[in-house]
Amino acid sequence: MLSSRPLRRGQASPATTAAATALGLVLLAATSLASPSQGSQRGSGAELEQRDYAITPERQALLNTIRYAEGTWKQGGEGYRTLYGGGRFGSLARHPEITVSKRYRSAAAGAYQFLPNTWREAAERLALRSFDPRSQDQAALYLVDRRGVLEQVDRLGLTREVMAVLAREWASFPSAGGGSAYGQPVKTPDELARFYRDNLASLRG
Repeated sequence: MLSSRPLRRGQASPATTAAATALGLVLLAATSLASPSQGSQRGSGAELEQRDYAITPERQALLNTIRYAEGTWKQGGEGYRTLYGGGRFGSLARHPEITVSKRYRSAAAGAYQFLPNTWREAAERLALRSFDPRSQDQAALYLVDRRGVLEQVDRLGLTREVMAVLAREWASFPSAGGGSAYGQPVKTPDELARFYRDNLASLRG
């Protein structure tokens, strides 16, 4: 029951105070829901801020290893123009979105064999304006970061645990059981670990 005593000038009524307190609690709850807690798994691109990923030797070695697994490493710079199946496309202004039918039917393209929808997500998140090599490198690191293992690569390199996570992004990477998450041919964990290790040593000089 509210008190019937008169209020002094400038003093808020108990009802006003209670209403303000309730409003504050509602706003606090809304803020907590809108802000993801630190340490949560980065499973969604919406949780990642727009950023420019630094290219460290560890990250470059990872990028090169992904290219090796995806079959675009030996082509050098031309690997950034590679379609699924080994063909080439011309302009790097945008993802070519050319579907190729071979053993499988796919519109994957570029050094990291981006599917069109995957590329559009990364390009929008990172504000990428073309499909040039730098943009492709940045998008690949975004996908690694989105899977939540970029910091692990920075600290520990390309471990089998990282490979298993990235197998959900790149079909050529082995899952925890050693096979492909998509039923496609894969590189062995030992082969990828050896390539990564040798490439990292070369980058470090």
